[in-house]
Amino acid sequence: MTIKRWALALVCVVAGWVGTLMLVMVATDAAPGAIVLFPNDDFVASLPDGAAVVGGGGAWVAVRGDMPGLGLALYRAGGRVVLPAGLPGCLPLPEGPR
Repeated sequence: MTIKRWALALVCVVAGWVGTLMLVMVATDAAPGAIVLFPNDDFVASLPDGAAVVGGGGAWVAVRGDMPGLGLALYRAGGRVVLPAGLPGCLPLPEGPR
């Protein structure tokens, strides 16, 4: 494979991964929070009741909420890319030292 094909394959994998995460956020309520990338300027003011900002940076905001339909509500509030946050993952976490 050439470098161009590897680069295209990498871009496709990353785009598919981000798209899958966006779908998980909209289709399920499994995540207790979300990372919103590139929110609108009035995003924080438009947050629904039951959602709170817990962190942020220049191009992202971390939101936590226990309401049903959090993903759709964040898109309606002005989030451009909403990704799940706080999911435990597929493997169980190892126990810490006792």
